[in-house]
Amino acid sequence: MSINNEIFGELEYDYIWYKDIEIEFLGKKNKIVLMVDGDEDGEFEEEQYIAYKILMEKWNGLQDILLQEILNYYNVIRHELGYDIEINEEYPLIETIQELVKNIKLAGIVIPYSGAYDGRECGITFDCTWDDENGIGVCLVDEKVVEIGYQDIVM
Repeated sequence: MSINNEIFGELEYDYIWYKDIEIEFLGKKNKIVLMVDGDEDGEFEEEQYIAYKILMEKWNGLQDILLQEILNYYNVIRHELGYDIEINEEYPLIETIQELVKNIKLAGIVIPYSGAYDGRECGITFDCTWDDENGIGVCLVDEKVVEIGYQDIVM
């Protein structure tokens, strides 16, 4: 089933509304998946529209913040796993944003139902070299990072 929504454009439905979009990330165009929570009827909450519009307006300014937060998260996880002491090829030493971007790839944007947090909610997903099964999920509220974990935290 598909719909043409005035804000999200043409979407397909398979338990979540989705479509491929092209978005600039770090100066390069990337093909990613936009996923929007919603029932089969194709009705979305006003909060979802607002969250998406503002995310797109602020996207360029958010990228450096996202990368720094992911780098911090990676180094905490790497330390918790003990790979800052014992070498593990899957969790290499990554100290800079430049090194980080060689190990991650923007995968998607998720616009969930509102209400889990107090504010505009969005999720950003990344694939990463150190955990290709779970990837990285970044939960944003009012365009600020509130949680980072596996991709499923934003699904």
